[in-house]
Amino acid sequence: MKKVTSIITNKYLLAIAFFLVWMTFFDQKDFFNTLESKNEYNTLQMKKKYYLDEITKSKQELADFQNNSAAIEKFARQRYFLKRDGEDVFIIEDSTERKKLATQ
Repeated sequence: MKKVTSIITNKYLLAIAFFLVWMTFFDQKDFFNTLESKNEYNTLQMKKKYYLDEITKSKQELADFQNNSAAIEKFARQRYFLKRDGEDVFIIEDSTERKKLATQ
């Protein structure tokens, strides 16, 4: 019993235990904040990759628009529903998409 109390009251062991508790829960850069920061960093890295991919796609579209007039016409027809004289444009909506939007 005396050996156990001497181990528990050892000043080095108490100092190490205090240090570990302090660093785990109370420090500015404790375990939980570090974990949260790491998750936020990973999220930001995924967003960065997404936006870099989008920039690459946009640059490709821009180059295509500058060199190909058919691409401009295709873009205008798909995005803005433009048409030539004498043409009719029919817009067909998917009813399942409308149901999904209504339930959200």
